[in-house]
Amino acid sequence: MLNDKRVAVVLPAYNAEATLLATFNEIPMNIVDDVILVDDKSTDRTAELARELGIHTIVHPENRGYGGNQKTCYQAALQRDADIVVMLHPDYQYTPKLITAMASMIAEGEFDAVLASRILGIGALAGGMPLYKYIANRFLTFTQNLLVGHKLSEYHTGYRAWSKKTLESLPLLNNSDDFVFDNQMLAQTIYQGFRIGELSCPTRYFPEASSINFKRSVIYGLGVLHTSIQFRLQRLGFKKYDLFSDEASARLNYTNKV
Repeated sequence: MLNDKRVAVVLPAYNAEATLLATFNEIPMNIVDDVILVDDKSTDRTAELARELGIHTIVHPENRGYGGNQKTCYQAALQRDADIVVMLHPDYQYTPKLITAMASMIAEGEFDAVLASRILGIGALAGGMPLYKYIANRFLTFTQNLLVGHKLSEYHTGYRAWSKKTLESLPLLNNSDDFVFDNQMLAQTIYQGFRIGELSCPTRYFPEASSINFKRSVIYGLGVLHTSIQFRLQRLGFKKYDLFSDEASARLNYTNKV
């Protein structure tokens, strides 16, 4: 625990058997109270290995996609009384050693959400990020900062920490079940005025690390632009979108067990 706040780490997993052990071994269990893995119908032994490691494991009977996986992750963490939730990919692309720093930034009351940025510093290209992805990241981040009126070093990291209050407030059930879920969640966080912190994070690109292909990257990029335009139009009062709904039915219902 940190400042009497219960810390949970959630692992949205798909075919992560080869990297799960290395990821799990670096999680700082001296401050982490709970580790939850949601297996999105993997074809390998991800779920079996997670259970052998003593991780609370949930298996989707059908593949629900990256966003659908996260919805289950956050709902399960809240059900299990988490005050701070750190979302970490179990593919060992991001170092779990930053969990303490990320959770502390929330536990100390300074931020409502924290992003581990690959762009702060020089770690992205040095860690093997493909050049086209780096250029796309910079273009999309620059455009999104303009459209949503915020300033982040990147919107596309998959390593994030959230306060319980933030997770309870966002209309996450209205988000996509695909990769753009991450970006929609950040747009909602900014729209509701939550405080977002960032810290520099090294990253690793290697064959076992998950990465979307060029076609999926293009689809994701178009989704990011669409999300930003929706944000701008709603903020200007021209139109309303479900993505920024304040209805309770759009928020996670963690009274129903997953």
